[in-house]
Amino acid sequence: MEWMFRKSWLMKALLNIWPPLFFSRIKLVSLSSDYKSARVRLSLSAWNKNAVGTHFGGSIFAMTDPFYMLMLMHHLRDEHYVWDKYSDIDFIKPGKGKIYADFELTDEIIDNIKAKAQNGEKYLPSFTIDIKDENNQVIAKVTKTLYVRKKKKRVINS
Repeated sequence: MEWMFRKSWLMKALLNIWPPLFFSRIKLVSLSSDYKSARVRLSLSAWNKNAVGTHFGGSIFAMTDPFYMLMLMHHLRDEHYVWDKYSDIDFIKPGKGKIYADFELTDEIIDNIKAKAQNGEKYLPSFTIDIKDENNQVIAKVTKTLYVRKKKKRVINS
């Protein structure tokens, strides 16, 4: 898996053809080379439209699924387990057209997560993502909680 993180353009290309995102019309528009910011777009289509002609809630939820986990995996490397733990979504208003989600990590956030997981305890950082429409109006808020734990070092006996 480490090879996928070497180049952000490669990760972006792979995610944009990954079936769960591709067939839902979810596109990773940008991923910074340092894996500290990303932008995702969901375009409304017959494949992700609900019965009343707006974005299907599951697709809105899916557009936030792997990104914080993958961004943190890049920064924490093979020294930590990183998993999605749970998520919550608050639908604020119907989404139409193209909608966007922005993901941001700072050095302070990354350093805090490393410090909290330093001794092998699990740490559950949370992130709130505003899903916005083309007019920059918030249509939903997603709270993602991740599971982070430092891996124990393996001792190899000869």
